[in-house]
Amino acid sequence: MRFNFEFTTVQILWTLTFAALLVLLVVLLGRDRARRFPWFTVSMVLVALQMLASRELSGRMPQFTLQTIFVTLADAMALVGVLVLVEMARRAFNGLARSLWIVNSAGLLVVAGVVAAVLGPWPAWKTLTADSQVAALRLMQLAAEKTDLLVILLTVGLGLLVVLFGRRYRAGWRSHAQRLVIGLWTAAIARLALMVALGRMEGALRRLAMAATPESRAASERIVDLIEKAINANSAVYLAVLVWWIACLWMDEPRAEDEAAELASEEER
Repeated sequence: MRFNFEFTTVQILWTLTFAALLVLLVVLLGRDRARRFPWFTVSMVLVALQMLASRELSGRMPQFTLQTIFVTLADAMALVGVLVLVEMARRAFNGLARSLWIVNSAGLLVVAGVVAAVLGPWPAWKTLTADSQVAALRLMQLAAEKTDLLVILLTVGLGLLVVLFGRRYRAGWRSHAQRLVIGLWTAAIARLALMVALGRMEGALRRLAMAATPESRAASERIVDLIEKAINANSAVYLAVLVWWIACLWMDEPRAEDEAAELASEEER
């Protein structure tokens, strides 16, 4: 008997990612990690909700209503993403003085804010307000995109700080806080690389579309194929991060005295 499984890469990745999200939520709740990381738990719920909505609602509702739901979810996820970073920073740098914590947070926010403002195009104000019926939706979408980019840049910066200095401030290598940040950092770097790659490939597609030759059409098909592979690669990275979080949160953290002894041993070397 011959079995024919007609599943695309996108479908396989979606199914595995959604299943991993459900398992992660079970671990967060079952192992009592949600109490320590409430905003991280909320962010995972929103990711699962967005995935489910995009799968079940697309093509079944009016376009404007569908966009309103997705943009509202995107705004909520961006806002919760900021709260997740604050939660992780407080856990990772619990031993840092409040004044130094505020100064470093403000500095990181300023740097990431400037980069987010410069990186990526800003639509013209007339474009945002051209149609009063969808003006609010366009503004909400712009806020979601820029806040999401800011969260990505802040995550990259926080990941570097935690990896370099986390153990000095009660966030050892085996602590849940640092391992969660490492996962967020990995996913953020992958998304940032994807955004840069997509921006370049979309620009190349526009130039090829203007040429309108057989060679340009063939090149456009190759670029579209590369875009699909890049998106799938980013999804695969996020799936690996979810598996990492599941494994790390399932295990208990080492005792504080064990971490101190291990750190002292490394310093002696």
